[in-house]
Amino acid sequence: VQLQASGGGLVQAGGSLRLSCAASGRTFSRYGMGWFRRAPGKEREFVAGVNKNGLVTTYADSVKGRFTISRDNAKNTVYLQMDSLKPEDTAVYYCAGSSTEWASSSSGLYFYWGQGTLVTVSS
Repeated sequence: VQLQASGGGLVQAGGSLRLSCAASGRTFSRYGMGWFRRAPGKEREFVAGVNKNGLVTTYADSVKGRFTISRDNAKNTVYLQMDSLKPEDTAVYYCAGSSTEWASSSSGLYFYWGQGTLVTVSS
C-alpha cells in the first residue's frame, strides 16, 4: 500500500490549504483514512479521520470547525481542507490508512502511512 501526500506549503495565519493523499495498493473504499501531524519537538497527534464511505468523520478538538476531512473513492484520494490556519498548526502532516472501515482517532489502528507534507503557518 502506498500513500502519497501533497499540498503542504507556507501560508499566513488565517489562510487556507488543502492537503491531498492519493492511495494505491488496496481497495481504498473498504477502509477508513486519517490525517495526523507532528509539530517540531512534539509527539505525533491525531487530526481527523473519515470512515470508508465518507459519511462519518471525527476531529481533534484543536481543529474542529476549521478543518474538514473528505474522500473521493472514485479517485482513491483523501483530502484535508484547512481553514483559519494558526501558527500552532505548523507541522508535518501525514495521511494514514486504517485497518478498519471506521473513522478512528487511534494511531494504533492505522497500518499504512504516507511520507508527510510540511505545513508552515506564519504569524
